[in-house]
Amino acid sequence: MYKEADIANIPVAILCGGKGTRLKEETEFRPKPMVMVGDRPMIWHIMKTYAHYGFQNFMLCLGYKGEMIREYFFNYDWNHNDVLLELGDKKVTKLNNGHEENWKVWLIDTGQETMTGGRLKRLTPYLEKMDSDILLGTYGDGVCNVDITKLLDFHYSHGKLATMTAVRPTSRFGELAIEDNLVTYFQEKPQTSAGWINGGYFVLHRKVLDLIQGDATVFEAEPMKTLAALGELAVYKHDGFWQCMDTYRELELLNKLYAANQASWKIW
Repeated sequence: MYKEADIANIPVAILCGGKGTRLKEETEFRPKPMVMVGDRPMIWHIMKTYAHYGFQNFMLCLGYKGEMIREYFFNYDWNHNDVLLELGDKKVTKLNNGHEENWKVWLIDTGQETMTGGRLKRLTPYLEKMDSDILLGTYGDGVCNVDITKLLDFHYSHGKLATMTAVRPTSRFGELAIEDNLVTYFQEKPQTSAGWINGGYFVLHRKVLDLIQGDATVFEAEPMKTLAALGELAVYKHDGFWQCMDTYRELELLNKLYAANQASWKIW
Protein backbone atom coordinates (compact mmCIF):
# COMPACT_ATOMS: atom_id res chain seq x y z
CA MET A 1 0.00 0.00 0.00
CA TYR A 2 1.14 3.56 -0.54
CA LYS A 3 1.00 6.68 1.60
CA GLU A 4 0.15 10.07 0.13
CA ALA A 5 3.64 11.28 1.01
CA ASP A 6 5.10 8.54 -1.21
CA ILE A 7 3.29 9.62 -4.37
CA ALA A 8 6.07 11.99 -5.44
CA ASN A 9 8.48 9.04 -5.56
CA ILE A 10 6.30 6.71 -7.63
CA PRO A 11 7.72 6.75 -11.19
CA VAL A 12 5.51 7.75 -14.10
CA ALA A 13 6.69 6.33 -17.43
CA ILE A 14 5.58 8.19 -20.56
CA LEU A 15 6.09 6.63 -23.99
CA CYS A 16 7.60 9.38 -26.14
CA GLY A 17 9.54 7.53 -28.83
CA GLY A 18 7.11 6.77 -31.65
CA LYS A 19 7.25 8.44 -35.06
CA GLY A 20 3.60 9.49 -35.16
CA THR A 21 3.25 8.95 -38.90
CA ARG A 22 -0.50 9.65 -38.92
CA LEU A 23 0.26 13.20 -37.78
CA LYS A 24 3.09 13.76 -40.22
CA GLU A 25 2.04 17.39 -40.77
CA GLU A 26 3.62 18.00 -37.35
CA THR A 27 5.79 14.98 -36.64
CA GLU A 28 7.93 15.48 -39.72
CA PHE A 29 9.50 18.28 -37.70
CA ARG A 30 9.11 17.25 -34.05
CA PRO A 31 8.22 14.21 -31.91
CA LYS A 32 4.51 13.90 -31.20
CA PRO A 33 4.84 14.73 -27.47
CA MET A 34 6.34 18.09 -28.50
CA VAL A 35 3.38 19.06 -30.71
CA MET A 36 1.84 22.21 -29.27
CA VAL A 37 -1.57 22.26 -27.62
CA GLY A 38 -2.19 25.87 -26.79
CA ASP A 39 1.11 27.40 -25.73
CA ARG A 40 2.68 24.20 -24.33
CA PRO A 41 3.65 20.83 -25.81
CA MET A 42 1.46 17.78 -25.31
CA ILE A 43 4.00 16.18 -22.93
CA TRP A 44 3.64 19.14 -20.56
CA HIS A 45 -0.14 18.76 -20.41
CA ILE A 46 0.21 15.06 -19.54
CA MET A 47 2.80 15.72 -16.85
CA LYS A 48 0.74 18.54 -15.34
CA THR A 49 -2.18 16.13 -14.95
CA TYR A 50 -0.05 13.71 -12.94
CA ALA A 51 1.61 16.54 -11.01
CA HIS A 52 -1.82 17.81 -9.96
CA TYR A 53 -2.15 14.63 -7.89
CA GLY A 54 1.36 14.92 -6.45
CA PHE A 55 3.41 12.82 -8.87
CA GLN A 56 6.79 14.39 -9.53
CA ASN A 57 9.00 11.59 -10.91
CA PHE A 58 8.73 11.28 -14.69
CA MET A 59 10.61 8.76 -16.84
CA LEU A 60 10.38 9.80 -20.49
CA CYS A 61 11.02 6.95 -22.94
CA LEU A 62 12.72 8.77 -25.81
CA GLY A 63 13.25 7.68 -29.40
CA TYR A 64 12.31 9.59 -32.56
CA LYS A 65 13.67 13.16 -32.36
CA GLY A 66 14.23 12.67 -28.65
CA GLU A 67 16.83 15.43 -28.63
CA MET A 68 14.02 17.98 -28.93
CA ILE A 69 12.45 16.70 -25.70
CA ARG A 70 15.87 16.80 -24.03
CA GLU A 71 16.39 20.41 -25.10
CA TYR A 72 12.95 21.43 -23.88
CA PHE A 73 13.57 20.21 -20.34
CA PHE A 74 17.23 21.21 -20.20
CA ASN A 75 16.13 24.77 -20.98
CA TYR A 76 12.93 24.71 -18.93
CA ASP A 77 14.17 27.03 -16.16
CA TRP A 78 15.84 29.31 -18.71
CA ASN A 79 12.63 29.68 -20.72
CA HIS A 80 10.17 30.01 -17.84
CA ASN A 81 11.99 32.34 -15.45
CA ASP A 82 13.44 35.82 -15.62
CA VAL A 83 17.23 35.45 -15.70
CA LEU A 84 20.32 37.63 -15.53
CA LEU A 85 22.96 36.60 -18.06
CA GLU A 86 26.48 37.99 -17.50
CA LEU A 87 28.16 37.50 -20.86
CA GLY A 88 31.76 38.08 -19.77
CA ASP A 89 31.62 35.75 -16.79
CA LYS A 90 29.19 33.36 -18.54
CA LYS A 91 27.14 33.43 -15.37
CA VAL A 92 23.38 32.88 -15.24
CA THR A 93 21.30 33.96 -12.24
CA LYS A 94 17.64 33.06 -11.90
CA LEU A 95 15.79 36.21 -10.85
CA ASN A 96 12.41 34.76 -9.94
CA ASN A 97 10.46 31.55 -9.67
CA GLY A 98 8.53 31.74 -12.90
CA HIS A 99 7.03 28.25 -12.72
CA GLU A 100 5.81 25.84 -10.07
CA GLU A 101 7.13 22.61 -11.56
CA ASN A 102 9.50 20.78 -9.22
CA TRP A 103 9.75 17.65 -11.33
CA LYS A 104 12.41 15.00 -11.62
CA VAL A 105 12.62 14.27 -15.34
CA TRP A 106 14.44 11.12 -16.44
CA LEU A 107 15.37 11.45 -20.12
CA ILE A 108 16.00 7.85 -21.22
CA ASP A 109 17.04 6.92 -24.76
CA THR A 110 14.99 3.80 -25.48
CA GLY A 111 15.93 3.48 -29.16
CA GLN A 112 14.66 4.70 -32.50
CA GLU A 113 12.83 1.52 -33.55
CA THR A 114 11.96 0.03 -30.15
CA MET A 115 8.36 -1.05 -29.59
CA THR A 116 6.23 0.08 -26.64
CA GLY A 117 7.04 -2.93 -24.45
CA GLY A 118 10.72 -2.67 -25.24
CA ARG A 119 10.75 0.95 -24.18
CA LEU A 120 9.29 0.06 -20.79
CA LYS A 121 11.74 -2.82 -20.43
CA ARG A 122 14.67 -0.46 -20.97
CA LEU A 123 13.68 1.41 -17.81
CA THR A 124 14.48 -1.65 -15.67
CA PRO A 125 18.00 -0.66 -14.49
CA TYR A 126 16.71 2.74 -13.36
CA LEU A 127 13.58 1.38 -11.72
CA GLU A 128 15.74 -1.01 -9.69
CA LYS A 129 17.27 2.05 -8.00
CA MET A 130 13.89 3.38 -6.93
CA ASP A 131 11.92 2.56 -3.80
CA SER A 132 8.67 1.61 -5.50
CA ASP A 133 7.23 -1.74 -6.51
CA ILE A 134 4.91 -0.12 -9.02
CA LEU A 135 5.10 2.34 -11.87
CA LEU A 136 2.45 4.35 -13.60
CA GLY A 137 2.51 4.74 -17.34
CA THR A 138 0.79 6.28 -20.30
CA TYR A 139 1.29 7.34 -23.91
CA GLY A 140 2.75 10.69 -24.89
CA ASP A 141 -0.10 11.62 -27.21
CA GLY A 142 -3.31 11.72 -25.20
CA VAL A 143 -4.95 13.73 -22.42
CA CYS A 144 -7.49 12.66 -19.85
CA ASN A 145 -9.17 13.93 -16.69
CA VAL A 146 -9.03 10.63 -14.83
CA ASP A 147 -8.54 10.93 -11.06
CA ILE A 148 -5.16 9.25 -10.78
CA THR A 149 -5.23 8.86 -7.00
CA LYS A 150 -8.53 6.98 -7.30
CA LEU A 151 -6.96 4.89 -10.06
CA LEU A 152 -4.07 4.08 -7.73
CA ASP A 153 -6.43 3.26 -4.85
CA PHE A 154 -8.33 0.92 -7.15
CA HIS A 155 -5.11 -0.81 -8.20
CA TYR A 156 -4.16 -1.56 -4.61
CA SER A 157 -7.67 -2.70 -3.78
CA HIS A 158 -7.72 -5.67 -6.18
CA GLY A 159 -4.18 -7.02 -5.78
CA LYS A 160 -3.63 -7.75 -9.49
CA LEU A 161 -0.36 -7.11 -11.31
CA ALA A 162 -1.76 -4.48 -13.65
CA THR A 163 -4.56 -1.96 -14.03
CA MET A 164 -5.47 -0.21 -17.24
CA THR A 165 -7.84 2.69 -17.68
CA ALA A 166 -10.72 1.94 -20.04
CA VAL A 167 -12.44 4.81 -21.85
CA ARG A 168 -15.25 5.37 -24.31
CA PRO A 169 -13.90 7.52 -27.16
CA THR A 170 -15.83 8.90 -30.09
CA SER A 171 -13.77 6.64 -32.36
CA ARG A 172 -12.62 3.12 -31.48
CA PHE A 173 -9.06 1.87 -31.33
CA GLY A 174 -9.14 -1.34 -29.34
CA GLU A 175 -11.42 -3.87 -27.71
CA LEU A 176 -11.75 -5.04 -24.11
CA ALA A 177 -13.95 -7.78 -22.73
CA ILE A 178 -14.66 -6.96 -19.07
CA GLU A 179 -16.13 -9.18 -16.40
CA ASP A 180 -16.18 -8.33 -12.68
CA ASN A 181 -13.67 -5.51 -13.23
CA LEU A 182 -11.15 -7.88 -14.84
CA VAL A 183 -10.07 -7.87 -18.46
CA THR A 184 -10.80 -11.35 -19.84
CA TYR A 185 -9.84 -10.56 -23.43
CA PHE A 186 -7.71 -7.87 -25.00
CA GLN A 187 -7.16 -6.92 -28.63
CA GLU A 188 -5.52 -3.68 -29.73
CA LYS A 189 -6.97 -1.88 -32.75
CA PRO A 190 -9.30 -4.48 -34.28
CA GLN A 191 -11.13 -3.76 -37.51
CA THR A 192 -14.41 -3.33 -35.64
CA SER A 193 -15.20 -3.05 -31.95
CA ALA A 194 -17.73 -1.72 -29.47
CA GLY A 195 -17.70 -0.48 -25.90
CA TRP A 196 -14.60 0.19 -23.84
CA ILE A 197 -11.10 0.65 -25.22
CA ASN A 198 -7.57 0.95 -23.89
CA GLY A 199 -7.05 4.55 -22.79
CA GLY A 200 -3.57 4.11 -21.34
CA TYR A 201 -3.03 5.51 -17.84
CA PHE A 202 -1.73 2.20 -16.47
CA VAL A 203 -0.61 1.11 -13.03
CA LEU A 204 1.87 -1.75 -13.27
CA HIS A 205 3.69 -3.87 -10.75
CA ARG A 206 7.34 -4.09 -11.76
CA LYS A 207 6.91 -7.85 -12.22
CA VAL A 208 4.96 -7.00 -15.39
CA LEU A 209 8.25 -6.03 -17.04
CA ASP A 210 9.34 -9.68 -16.77
CA LEU A 211 6.72 -10.49 -19.43
CA ILE A 212 8.51 -8.24 -21.93
CA GLN A 213 11.11 -10.07 -24.00
CA GLY A 214 12.99 -7.14 -25.49
CA ASP A 215 12.95 -4.22 -27.90
CA ALA A 216 10.64 -5.93 -30.42
CA THR A 217 7.88 -6.59 -27.88
CA VAL A 218 4.70 -4.59 -28.34
CA PHE A 219 3.31 -4.06 -24.87
CA GLU A 220 -0.27 -4.13 -26.16
CA ALA A 221 0.29 -7.55 -27.73
CA GLU A 222 1.65 -10.58 -25.83
CA PRO A 223 2.31 -8.98 -22.39
CA MET A 224 -1.21 -7.63 -22.05
CA LYS A 225 -2.79 -10.70 -23.59
CA THR A 226 -0.87 -12.82 -21.10
CA LEU A 227 -1.97 -10.66 -18.18
CA ALA A 228 -5.58 -10.90 -19.33
CA ALA A 229 -5.36 -14.69 -19.72
CA LEU A 230 -3.90 -15.01 -16.21
CA GLY A 231 -6.62 -12.84 -14.70
CA GLU A 232 -4.01 -10.26 -13.69
CA LEU A 233 -5.23 -7.31 -15.76
CA ALA A 234 -7.86 -5.24 -13.95
CA VAL A 235 -9.70 -2.34 -15.52
CA TYR A 236 -10.57 1.07 -14.15
CA LYS A 237 -13.55 2.47 -16.06
CA HIS A 238 -13.32 6.18 -16.80
CA ASP A 239 -16.47 7.81 -18.15
CA GLY A 240 -14.97 11.29 -18.28
CA PHE A 241 -12.90 13.12 -20.85
CA TRP A 242 -10.24 11.32 -22.88
CA GLN A 243 -8.79 12.31 -26.24
CA CYS A 244 -5.84 11.02 -28.20
CA MET A 245 -3.90 13.06 -30.75
CA ASP A 246 -3.37 10.65 -33.63
CA THR A 247 -4.43 12.92 -36.48
CA TYR A 248 -4.31 16.59 -37.40
CA ARG A 249 -8.08 16.79 -36.95
CA GLU A 250 -7.71 15.59 -33.35
CA LEU A 251 -4.93 18.13 -32.77
CA GLU A 252 -7.22 20.88 -34.05
CA LEU A 253 -9.96 19.68 -31.70
CA LEU A 254 -7.66 19.84 -28.68
CA ASN A 255 -6.47 23.32 -29.61
CA LYS A 256 -10.03 24.56 -30.11
CA LEU A 257 -11.03 23.21 -26.69
CA TYR A 258 -7.99 24.79 -25.07
CA ALA A 259 -8.57 28.17 -26.75
CA ALA A 260 -12.23 28.15 -25.67
CA ASN A 261 -11.36 27.35 -22.03
CA GLN A 262 -13.12 24.01 -22.45
CA ALA A 263 -10.04 21.82 -21.92
CA SER A 264 -11.56 19.22 -19.61
CA TRP A 265 -8.13 17.71 -18.94
CA LYS A 266 -6.85 21.04 -17.50
CA ILE A 267 -7.50 20.17 -13.86
CA TRP A 268 -4.52 22.07 -12.42
